[in-house]
Amino acid sequence: MKVVVAANQHEEVIKKSRFIGIISPCTAEKDAFRVLKNLHEQHPNASHIVYAYRIQSADGLICRFHDAGEPSGTAGKPIFQHLEGKQLINLVVAVIRYFGGVKLGAGGLTRAYGNIAKHVIESAEIVEHIEMATVRLLLDYNQLQMLEYQLKKLDGEIIQQEFAEQVNNQIKLPKHNLSALMLLFQ
Repeated sequence: MKVVVAANQHEEVIKKSRFIGIISPCTAEKDAFRVLKNLHEQHPNASHIVYAYRIQSADGLICRFHDAGEPSGTAGKPIFQHLEGKQLINLVVAVIRYFGGVKLGAGGLTRAYGNIAKHVIESAEIVEHIEMATVRLLLDYNQLQMLEYQLKKLDGEIIQQEFAEQVNNQIKLPKHNLSALMLLFQ
């Protein structure tokens, strides 16, 4: 699985219609809704704002696409197929269309939306997705230095600490490094 690092945009004019492709990282479905709401506010006169997203949640992969009034299967689905084909997650891709007066037909719409999605994806910085784990460790004060040293080696970080008789640490690190950390502190 792969994720996009930052939002990006690509624009083209196809047979007098203006197409604006937007790609944006999202870690939850509510983030995707926020991006789409902002696009509707920024482009109130757009003919169509179609989208597709794939978001990894605790309950599994959430996948949605929407044609926004275009003929069924000609807009959202071609975008979604690019996300699926490139194994992208935690992102939304939207394409805004301002109709230019020339009808493209079902095949033309499918190609136009698919190509805009392809270009905006290709122009984005994409990296491998690293699944993170969060764990709590109760340690003695004399173990803190070793914990900090090991977390640097394992690409982890302390996200919360509570000091009492012992130190209660909340740690975030790549899931594949969790067993190595747990072996050291059992």
